Amino acid sequence: MTSVDAVPETALPAGLSQTDVVVQSIKAMITRGELTAGSRLPIEKDLAVALGVSRGSLREGVRALAIMGVLETRQGDGTYVTSLDSELLLAPMAFMVDLQSPEHRADLHAVRRILETEAAARAALRITDDELAAARGALDGVREVVFASPVSDHEAVMTADIGFHRIIAKASDNAALAALIDALADRTLLARRSIGVHHEEQVRTAFHDHEGILAAITARDPDRARLLMSHHLLATEDFVHGDDSLAAAQ
Repeated sequence: MTSVDAVPETALPAGLSQTDVVVQSIKAMITRGELTAGSRLPIEKDLAVALGVSRGSLREGVRALAIMGVLETRQGDGTYVTSLDSELLLAPMAFMVDLQSPEHRADLHAVRRILETEAAARAALRITDDELAAARGALDGVREVVFASPVSDHEAVMTADIGFHRIIAKASDNAALAALIDALADRTLLARRSIGVHHEEQVRTAFHDHEGILAAITARDPDRARLLMSHHLLATEDFVHGDDSLAAAQ
């Protein structure tokens, strides 16, 4: 169990609620190194005294931090700091993305494109042989389905599409970047699935795009990988926003 000092009142903004004091104080403890990944928080009554808050406010603050992925409460064992992995801490962003109104969803597509474009360039320099094999497997596994007439297994195509993009994001070797891409990419799934169901040629075009991106990454060519990923996602954006039915599916 970790012993910590309270955050000086002068270090906190004026007018904070007691719950906010808890959140900001525990954040400060983590950034100062008093609490680290896996640390157990002091017992409730001691921590409440140290922070100058009621035990009810402490519990509210702990719940808020648990929702953010910062803390986890283990029944009968106390409260601990999580691993603080980027994937865990950025997961709530997907909730924020889901709340975006329709007029702002095109902005999210643009942000996703910017992030994935850079991820592809980084992946060209950092991807492992195993990740290359996984990306190739994702494409080869649905080649016959993509070029069947008609395309019938749309779920297999979508699963491969998601898998391919996630492999490239992970291969960027930047956990924060990969987590941000995941949060944004999930919001586009409905529109992308609608493309697959109603526009078979676009599915085949996207598959060819993926092959080109993978070839550039395999060749360790970050500039070409960046350019091809940007073209691929920009074309998808234009296709979605130029089709009223797909735009409504976002």
